[in-house]
Amino acid sequence: MQKKSYCFFSAQYLPHMGGVENYTYHLAKELVRRGNKVTIVTSNVENVDLYEKKEGIEVFRIPCWNLLDGRFPVLKVSAFFLKVNKELKKRNYDMVIVNTRFYLHSIYGAIYAKKKKIRCIFIEHGTGHLSLHNPVLDNVENIVEHSMTLVEKKLCNEFYGVSNACLEWLQHFHINGKGVLYNAIDLEDIKEKSEKKVKDYRKMYNIPQKAIIISFTGRLLKEKGIFKLINSVENIINENSNIYLLIAGDGPEWKNVKEKESAHIIVLGRINSEEIVALLNQTDIFCLPSDSEGMPTSVLEAAACKAYIITTKKGGAKELICNKSYGIIMDSNDVTTVEKTLKRALPKGEERKKAVDLTYQRLENMFTWEKVAEKLMNI
Repeated sequence: MQKKSYCFFSAQYLPHMGGVENYTYHLAKELVRRGNKVTIVTSNVENVDLYEKKEGIEVFRIPCWNLLDGRFPVLKVSAFFLKVNKELKKRNYDMVIVNTRFYLHSIYGAIYAKKKKIRCIFIEHGTGHLSLHNPVLDNVENIVEHSMTLVEKKLCNEFYGVSNACLEWLQHFHINGKGVLYNAIDLEDIKEKSEKKVKDYRKMYNIPQKAIIISFTGRLLKEKGIFKLINSVENIINENSNIYLLIAGDGPEWKNVKEKESAHIIVLGRINSEEIVALLNQTDIFCLPSDSEGMPTSVLEAAACKAYIITTKKGGAKELICNKSYGIIMDSNDVTTVEKTLKRALPKGEERKKAVDLTYQRLENMFTWEKVAEKLMNI
């Protein structure tokens, strides 16, 4: 297959943590491994080096304003921005890939591709409007997002999703997606990290071997359903003290989540990838009761570590957990439903073991970066 050059426009990128950031990194890494050239144009959300070339991936980080606690970076028209823009004008890429619609950064990428007459694709990562938990602000967000999408549709006519659920969401904007470029997992990397066994969480927190560990990993946001999970587990603990909830992650709700900590609800904060793998390998049930997701990396990681998965139908996880033999997809994420679902799964140890093996096989067959990169290169 002919080697190509790709330019990603992704408003957020490592070391900033998140699903889109990981998607961009792992897909870029696999493309480079296959002999392609990759450039990433992003925002300098974390105030790190403006330029780097690491693992064969070239990264330009443009200074920005971090609005909404870094969730909505806006590029600054700075000397470095002008320098990057001038450099990009000299280059001829085979494809421009824009991750997500809801950023001025995305429009900048689409304009660049249009002017240079480079093929451009958008990859959708969401399945709902961004919520600011304020009805007035949410209405403003909806208007802004629809307006930006109208502009992007005029600049680009190829839209993909990280799951079929994302393609369904694009229909809301009258966009017919071209196909799915799944969020995926590096199974070899997970295996290597699993062998290191960096931490024994049961030993660290005096958790009995027969106790059941429920875990949550990801950004601490209300829309991730973290408080619904905590409230559900608190209710269960009142009846069954053999349950422990371990929460790994950071985000705007960190302080509020930390206040919920108890002997059975352990808040780990932000931990590194090896520690996440260690936690998931010691997890009996992974629960993500989100309001909205594309194809959550945390669910894929849990499946790779053979944790039993409980999540919602609000996103692409149902494409991995395709029926009750694989795990549980809840119709709702209210506290009552989450509590009842957890109670139903807790005593079914043998059923959970069979489910995690089936899920792992499906993960291996459909959700690896090798398969996603190959599909992208064949577009």
